[in-house]
Amino acid sequence: MIDRLPVTQALQALLETLTGYPVGRRTVPLDANGQPLPPPYTLLYPLDRTDSDNTLADAAKCAVLDYQATFVSGPVPGQPDSRGGDDQAQWLADRGWKVVERPTDGSSGYLHPLTIPGAGCYHREAREAGGTSDQNDAIITSVIRYRLYVEASA
Repeated sequence: MIDRLPVTQALQALLETLTGYPVGRRTVPLDANGQPLPPPYTLLYPLDRTDSDNTLADAAKCAVLDYQATFVSGPVPGQPDSRGGDDQAQWLADRGWKVVERPTDGSSGYLHPLTIPGAGCYHREAREAGGTSDQNDAIITSVIRYRLYVEASA
């Protein structure tokens, strides 16, 4: 069986690298003092999972793991009347799409590595699931759902 936590941590690290902003798992990211960080940030939710371990035709252990990334825009810190905006939410989502970006030279694999201890991700899919806005909080979001096909390393 492939453990989910290392896959989740790998995707979290990749999204942090691609967006340049913190990523919280199922909750708002926290600072070093345990306080919630203000937007912008990403919320990463593990969703469905399917496993296939050691069938007669294939001795490999593999899993298909689904995630949702919610890219949260927000007010500009220090500017009391600023609000999160669609441009910022879409900019964050554009960075999130790079998870599935292929090399421009046509070579195999993905442009941005997803490093999972003891496993490799041989296929990645993404689809945009829309977004929401909360005018009271001045926050606008964009959502991408990822499907990762992971196989245990030999």
